[in-house]
Amino acid sequence: MSSEDREAQEDELLALASIYDGDEFRKAESVQGGETRIYLDLPQNFKIFVSGNSNECLQNSDFEYTIGFLPPLVLNFELPPDYPSSSPPSFTLSGKWLSPTQLSALCKHLDNLWEEHRGSVVLFAWMQFLKEETLAYLNIVSPFELKMDSQKKVQRRTTQASSNTELDFGGAAGSDVDQEDIVDERAVQDVESLSSLIQEILDFDQAQQMKCFNSKLFLCNICFCEKLGSECMYFLECRHVYCKACLKDYFEIQIKDGQVQCLNCPEPKCSSVATPGQVKELVEAELFARYDRLLLQSTLDLMADVVYCPRPCCQLPVMQEPGCTMGICSSCNFAFCTLCRLTYHGVSPCKVTAEKLIDLRNEYLQADEANKRFLEQRYGKRVIQKALEEMESKEWLEKNSKSCPCCGTPIEKLDGCNKMTCTGCMQYFCWICMGSLSRANPYKHFTDPDSPCFNRLFHAVDVNGDIWEDEIED
Repeated sequence: MSSEDREAQEDELLALASIYDGDEFRKAESVQGGETRIYLDLPQNFKIFVSGNSNECLQNSDFEYTIGFLPPLVLNFELPPDYPSSSPPSFTLSGKWLSPTQLSALCKHLDNLWEEHRGSVVLFAWMQFLKEETLAYLNIVSPFELKMDSQKKVQRRTTQASSNTELDFGGAAGSDVDQEDIVDERAVQDVESLSSLIQEILDFDQAQQMKCFNSKLFLCNICFCEKLGSECMYFLECRHVYCKACLKDYFEIQIKDGQVQCLNCPEPKCSSVATPGQVKELVEAELFARYDRLLLQSTLDLMADVVYCPRPCCQLPVMQEPGCTMGICSSCNFAFCTLCRLTYHGVSPCKVTAEKLIDLRNEYLQADEANKRFLEQRYGKRVIQKALEEMESKEWLEKNSKSCPCCGTPIEKLDGCNKMTCTGCMQYFCWICMGSLSRANPYKHFTDPDSPCFNRLFHAVDVNGDIWEDEIED
């Protein structure tokens, strides 16, 4: 290696290290070479899409995404001893989102740039071309379709044959190049599948978006302080930004109050909701565990096919099979009816408690025909009929009878005086005040001037068509 070539190489590598940061340029340790990462500037609202008839079909449907960043093109190079006086750098160009054919076109153009700069250093010119002119050179516009070449159709060519093969696009539509064109062996599309390519692009875009967000200043509309994005958080749907300190206090208050469904954006009338990941980032582990538990419970409560084990010591959620009324708890193995929450009773109707009869009767009377049939199937038609009859009997007894003060037997008074005899326990009692009477002299209650029912033995009694009223003595 001549001293001029060595000096030119060292100066070029030193210049590149001073121009680009460590993420864009890295000098190799063992050889004269390195790696450059070229990040392209995309137009605003740049879209990528995958056609449903692509080689790797994703559920036979189209996908389209708006992104702000694409993974970088990676140029690995090694400087030969006679560079730049005689030989060009040897290199490989890899990219995840460009096809091998498109990468081959870029490789060919890098060869042409070397021919134009032969005898001079060329790495900076290569990097500038890749960063500033790649999209225009390949005629890539939004929306850009992601494709992968079938390896069976790709024919590799050696570096030595590159000068004899015309692959320079020269502004041609790079995205429409025939997939069976000869592909440069220096062009590498380092991605496994179309689905993994999409995921890598979206992950990279999200990481870069966050990197830009963290470096900007934002005004928090809660504390009205300007803070760096690294100290802030934004809601994914609305993009409203607040500082993490304010959101932390807001989330903690809501979670402690059990309002886990109300972690909305503080902006008035905004319905955006914080993600569990955002909540976990801000609150303590114990409080997040409460949030996670309450959120799961509220979500399960909204699911029609989820019931809870009725055992007080268990209460775990149980999935209900469609059309089946039996639930089996996976924890305690308790088999229960999902309708009445009692032990599973097969095809027998659900048992109804006395308290439930009132609700069942009201529910049945207010139900439409479909719900009436469902209730009859669940509890049995005879049970419902019995509930209706018992309720009618109860209403009639409450209206037309009184209970014996001794044994509680319902007594109906049709005629006669107000001294009554219970047919159940044979106890004498007063129909007016419902007090028990002496068996030796039951009428004393009506003749004693100190009694509240004095002289009212025949009070309100129908005698010969006339109502007997009390005699009032002066």
